[in-house]
Amino acid sequence: MSANIVLGVTGGIAAYKSLQVASSLTKLNHNVYTIMTESATEFIKPITFHSLTHLPVESKLFSTTTSEVKHIGLADKADLFLIAPATANFIAKAAAGIADDLLTTVILATEAPIMIAPSMNVHMFENPVVQRNMQTLEDLGYKIITPDAGYLACGYTGQGRLPDPERLVEEIKRELLKKDLKNKKILITAGPTRESIDPVRFLTNHSSGKMGYALAQAASYRGAAVKLISGPTELKSPLGVELIRVESAADMKEEVFKEAESADIIIMAAAVADYRPQKYNPQKIKKEKGSLKLELERTTDILAELGKNKNKNQLLIGFAAESENLLDNAQAKLSKKQADYIIANDISDKNIAFGSDKNQVIILSEEGSAKLPLLEKGKLAHKIFDYIIDAERK
Repeated sequence: MSANIVLGVTGGIAAYKSLQVASSLTKLNHNVYTIMTESATEFIKPITFHSLTHLPVESKLFSTTTSEVKHIGLADKADLFLIAPATANFIAKAAAGIADDLLTTVILATEAPIMIAPSMNVHMFENPVVQRNMQTLEDLGYKIITPDAGYLACGYTGQGRLPDPERLVEEIKRELLKKDLKNKKILITAGPTRESIDPVRFLTNHSSGKMGYALAQAASYRGAAVKLISGPTELKSPLGVELIRVESAADMKEEVFKEAESADIIIMAAAVADYRPQKYNPQKIKKEKGSLKLELERTTDILAELGKNKNKNQLLIGFAAESENLLDNAQAKLSKKQADYIIANDISDKNIAFGSDKNQVIILSEEGSAKLPLLEKGKLAHKIFDYIIDAERK
């Protein structure tokens, strides 16, 4: 679904990052209307934004080129505002309700959500006046996007960097989504586990964690408080998610049971090891003639234990990654684990095997099953929540 987004650009060196924001949002089929302050045009020419968004770029409050009252038209049109970068000067004027240019006038006239991404020198950012002004805006319902810390264009190091365009786009995507999981606490597991043999070697599997991370991101965007317990992966922590990293099946069991009681929904997307070495060798096992026998023992079946102990108001969702007899094995798992839903996928299909960016799943419950289309995992995560939320409402 496309949205009308007004991008406000004020006079800071970080304005160049807003070009990538405008481009990315346009590629997502959003309509991006840019408002530049006079100072911003000293850093970037308006035509650059126009070339990326193919929509008008405004900088002057008064104009005779249209019959529309400009600031009211833009204020009414917007589904969302993003001010990036937002200078200390702009933040001060917004907090005081001053309307002396097009951007400050439009934000006073709009009823759309307003997101502000501060960018300035570290000492300016830490100044009590600036902090007070940002707090005033937050109290008024503006969303402040916390700046990053690092090397600043002024030569200082500290907090005040405008976040990368990718994060700003993700913040917008989150803001635009319906919050149908608001007030829900969701616990999700993801990734593989590692079962150590000696200081060098371990047993693991091919799980990348991508599906679990996508589910965590989707749940967070839809308003849930999400805790993600992850085995070793190379993935970044999803925006707005509390990430708990673990190594082994025993570690995962400990963290899951610690958090499970308070969760409204538990999604076990991790590929937890079924077996671990019976004995850990504290020294590296040396290569010798002949074969090496490795004794294994079962790990705790976390999903089954959760099924035995879950309360009646809790939803328990498991995954079944199968290489044969997909539906039969998933149906058996649904019953045996006492789960509310099992999400099954065929790992023998190279297009949706471990590590793939896409997946196709079948969701099973006592009421029946549904096959979802082949999708990129981020989109599929939302489809899974759409299905489960709809099913629970019936």
